[in-house]
Amino acid sequence: MRAAVFTRPGLVELTDLPTPSAGPGEILLKVEAATLCGTDLRIRSGAKSAGVVPGTVMGHEIAGRIEQVGDGVDGYDVGAQATVSIVVACDHCPQCLAGLEHLCDNLRLFGYAINGGFAEYVLVPADVVRRGNVVQCSRELPPTHLALAEPLSCCLNSYRQYRVEPGDTVVVLGAGPIGLLHLTLAKLGGARNIVVTNRSSGRRAVAQRLGATHVVEPDGVQAAVDDATGGRGADVVIVCIGASELADVALQLARPGGRVSYFAGFPKGSTAEVEVNLIHYKELHVTGGSNARREDVVRAVSILESGAIDADAIVTHTFPLEQIDDAYQAVEDKLGVKIAVVP
Repeated sequence: MRAAVFTRPGLVELTDLPTPSAGPGEILLKVEAATLCGTDLRIRSGAKSAGVVPGTVMGHEIAGRIEQVGDGVDGYDVGAQATVSIVVACDHCPQCLAGLEHLCDNLRLFGYAINGGFAEYVLVPADVVRRGNVVQCSRELPPTHLALAEPLSCCLNSYRQYRVEPGDTVVVLGAGPIGLLHLTLAKLGGARNIVVTNRSSGRRAVAQRLGATHVVEPDGVQAAVDDATGGRGADVVIVCIGASELADVALQLARPGGRVSYFAGFPKGSTAEVEVNLIHYKELHVTGGSNARREDVVRAVSILESGAIDADAIVTHTFPLEQIDDAYQAVEDKLGVKIAVVP
């Protein structure tokens, strides 16, 4: 089979690998689509190295169809659409025992250390199948829509912490794929005002299509929040761009008692200057967001199946696997919104 392998920092190489088959306890997925994100760029460049194993097939946002079910596996149907909860935890470290499997001390991830979806097939190992990480769909979805289950599950993990109440004003800093998913969750949560910032007029237009009430360039965000709240500040602010300067901006935009989520991954070792008295005197609730649990993936698939996500507005371009370099370049150039690879 053809596969895009992370060979070393700076190089993802399209190569031929033996086509796997499902042994006892395993499931083989035929990949129908796999979307890219900024993390894929950071892995390729070497900016992100934690948990990454050279020689691994990349791609962690996977939509497939069950091709083979190994002996001893029950409850899965050959031919059914499915995705994978990419977080493989140990189930015995303190985080796992506390219900925080996505923060596992011994975490392994598909597309990092386990062969991922930039290939014609993905073999799900027996221990991963046993843990329930293969999530089978209950209805057919366009594969490029199903591939959004992974980023959506990460947003749901973060959403659980910052939560949106009916009538809230929510600020989303960034209108990339992640920002647009957070925008949609805010709308589903009953937000009255949703302020979205981005420098790209095209992405601002998509945010407006998805229900943002105020869509502005970054310099206009404070005025937009003041207009929406009478100067009180936002109930929720979500940072969806890994730019250190936004750390303090988010604190300034939040109302007293508000919630701030640093969702975006920042460059390793990066720091930010913040006015800590904003947290102290405003009693802000500040959280992060990293990966997702199995239950988040199940919920993400259910939301996608419901049609509540306008996935066509988010996944805007597709490339065949043979053009994986062009797909990476499209992400780097911010072409459209979300890029998918279709083997």
